[in-house]
Amino acid sequence: MAKLYFYYASMNAGKSSTLLQAAFNYGERGMKVMLWTAAIDDRPGFGAISSRIGLSSDAHRFDETTDLLAHVLEEHGETPLACVLVDEAQFLTDRQVWQCASLADRHDIPVLCYGLRTDFQGQLFPGSAALLGIADSLVELKAVCECGRKATMNLRVDAAGRPVMAGAQTEIGGNERYLALCRRHFSEALGLHE
Repeated sequence: MAKLYFYYASMNAGKSSTLLQAAFNYGERGMKVMLWTAAIDDRPGFGAISSRIGLSSDAHRFDETTDLLAHVLEEHGETPLACVLVDEAQFLTDRQVWQCASLADRHDIPVLCYGLRTDFQGQLFPGSAALLGIADSLVELKAVCECGRKATMNLRVDAAGRPVMAGAQTEIGGNERYLALCRRHFSEALGLHE
């Protein structure tokens, strides 16, 4: 029976490289997969899915209006899919997460979602909240804080490297905008410790 998986972590934990390795493994066995990523990341020079270690692959792009179920089933009807892999899954809508569950439950297609658990304020993203609620398997990938502890938080910084406490939940950026920190150093950076 197929399952819905959620691989979550802070930034810089290797989520995209793990996804691309999984796609490579399926392909090496002659199995077809379908890759998806959020259309929101439109920075120049980025592949549809790219990792910090240099791996990249083209992928379908979703936004809040994308009917994942219809697109996947259309592709599956042409050539059976062994798996669907979704990067930046925190940007999925609640409806899209349930579509992923339907692919696993009703159509026997495993769906592996990879994404951030929380934003720069420590709040759950909508897609992550839905996945944490209904995924069959939750897997935490590990990143490392500057102190050597497990990094679980994403600190947003400004151009001068100062912590940012307010703003839109989503602001696209990489190492120049975000630091992966343990909860202690995240809360210290924001002055949240009493």
